[in-house]
Amino acid sequence: MIPKTRLSAEELAVNFADLHPAFSRDEALAEAARCLYCYDAPCTRSCPTGIDVPGFIQQILHDNPLGAAETILDENIFGGSCARACPTEVLCEGACVDRTLLTDPVRIGRLQRFATDAAAEKNIRFFEAGPDTGKQVAIVGGGPAGLSCAFHLRRLGHAVIVFEARDVAGGLNTIGLSPYKVSTEFALTEIEPIRDMGVEIRLGETVDADRLGALRQSHDAVFVAVGLGPTKSLPLPGADLPGVDEALDFIFPAHLGPLVDCRVGDRVVVIGAGNTAIDVATQAVRLGASSVTIAYRRGPEDISAFAYEYELARQDGVAFEWYVRPAAFVGTSTVEGVRVQPVHPDDLSDAGATRIIPCDQAIMALGQTPIVDRLGPLGEGVFSGGDCISGGAEIVDAVQDGKVAATEIDDYLKGSGR
Repeated sequence: MIPKTRLSAEELAVNFADLHPAFSRDEALAEAARCLYCYDAPCTRSCPTGIDVPGFIQQILHDNPLGAAETILDENIFGGSCARACPTEVLCEGACVDRTLLTDPVRIGRLQRFATDAAAEKNIRFFEAGPDTGKQVAIVGGGPAGLSCAFHLRRLGHAVIVFEARDVAGGLNTIGLSPYKVSTEFALTEIEPIRDMGVEIRLGETVDADRLGALRQSHDAVFVAVGLGPTKSLPLPGADLPGVDEALDFIFPAHLGPLVDCRVGDRVVVIGAGNTAIDVATQAVRLGASSVTIAYRRGPEDISAFAYEYELARQDGVAFEWYVRPAAFVGTSTVEGVRVQPVHPDDLSDAGATRIIPCDQAIMALGQTPIVDRLGPLGEGVFSGGDCISGGAEIVDAVQDGKVAATEIDDYLKGSGR
């Protein structure tokens, strides 16, 4: 049995504190003053949701954080979560440092958080539903794509019902990111303004192909944003041993209960090298594992995780085993190690004898399985977006998918829609 975390509640609170603490007012003003207010705004062009970045930064500089929040949320209703968890280093901030003379980028993400936090603290509602159109849209999936679509449809005056299979709304934004990035409590606060616009969110509502057909008959349009399914499994010997877990099953408990109740091994091996694998590895370290190793069949130049995520894992003490593929999980009553096969860097063919990396917990982080195909052909009047179509992207990409879908659905309802 994998033990609970070995750390106290106080130690865990420190370990899971925000990666980037909020700016004070003076810090925000000083950072905003660094912005060059570029005419062509490469930061805005690099933002998938098209936030007017120089505009909101100037509002902060003029001591108007609430105005800045409205500018942000107008384009991205999940602007607070994106400020915390989006890869700003490769989006807006990456464009800032790449295309200007600044040595260091303006800390756009932290300025965005400063503004959206100011609005959240005052519980301000900037937006309201548009005039009733008499049309009703069903949304299947209550993650960022589905809720973003719901928000924009309500602004256009359409009635919206969201059907969410889990017992909590928000999708992976609420329970799928390690809580040192976005806490469950904060993620849920971003859903309330959407509810307050009249969006009905029904939890525990699973939609299969038959029910999708029924929803299409009872609604004027449907938006499918079901996300992805469980982590891909490895059909290897020993895969059913206790202690062999999947990534999301490891991350979810950190959102659903006290951190002291989360279970983590003493020696953990994570298989995979994407951003989720980094989340798993760093969470394991912060829960109290004495050693965490990421095993990957390619080299560091081939990982799909962002460079800053990789660096975070290294700073947390995560070890990396390159050019090895898992061959089996070994153990008797529980997992005791991962047998790995070394491979040649050039063609990934077998290179030498297998060896065992000892562990008492092995976590598979190999990406998620698609599930949208289970719904069958979508047909006319049924739209789709988010991770179920992209295969897995960032929060900001899902939010933009929802925005685009809302516009397309509105056009459909005004034209050929019933």
